[in-house]
Amino acid sequence: MKVSVLSFGISLDGFAAGPRQGLENPLGVGGMAIMEWFLPTRVWHSMQGQEGGETGVDNRMAERGFANVGAWVLGRNMFGPVRGPWPDDSWKGWWGDEPPYHVPVYVVTHYPRPPLRMKGGTEFRFVTEGIQSALEQAKAAAGTGDVRIGGGASTVRQYLQAGLIDEMHLALRPVFMGAGEPLWQGLDMRALGYECAEVIPGERATHVIVRKRA
Repeated sequence: MKVSVLSFGISLDGFAAGPRQGLENPLGVGGMAIMEWFLPTRVWHSMQGQEGGETGVDNRMAERGFANVGAWVLGRNMFGPVRGPWPDDSWKGWWGDEPPYHVPVYVVTHYPRPPLRMKGGTEFRFVTEGIQSALEQAKAAAGTGDVRIGGGASTVRQYLQAGLIDEMHLALRPVFMGAGEPLWQGLDMRALGYECAEVIPGERATHVIVRKRA
């Protein structure tokens, strides 16, 4: 079983989202530029219930991001813009009635909430005991599958700092954000035992595979 970060968009200056994330700008102001490699792919079109889409390198890398994933872990911000205690159970994520996960998703939060079952097999489970507990529960639920850490940047940083991520696929976009959610802040990737294992040029992003040294 692998614990991976996959199809994770990042700008040239190391930001995974733009500033001022919120309901109108889930990826922050200007942050969609980081994901413009993904939107033309057949994978994205299929997720939207649409036909067509490109089938090149970017699409193949996106396909890898969903292969053999048995469970996900998300940070609270990745699930939605609601902050603090849940006012009610009305917010059910960004993705509508049928999210694209189709497996259990563990949301790391400080505030408890009952599990949320959605169409298509997705069930959001809210974990208040920290990243280690969320990962242990995800591994137990994944069966023979892998666990994908979905983000956002703060959650990925915490798992990297703890040395719990085996592999990362970063989609490096040729854009500068200038501000936003920094991925590498406070991390010494060399000291943590990570190295660049592959570099794959795509149509709209350069795909970088980072692995933990054995």
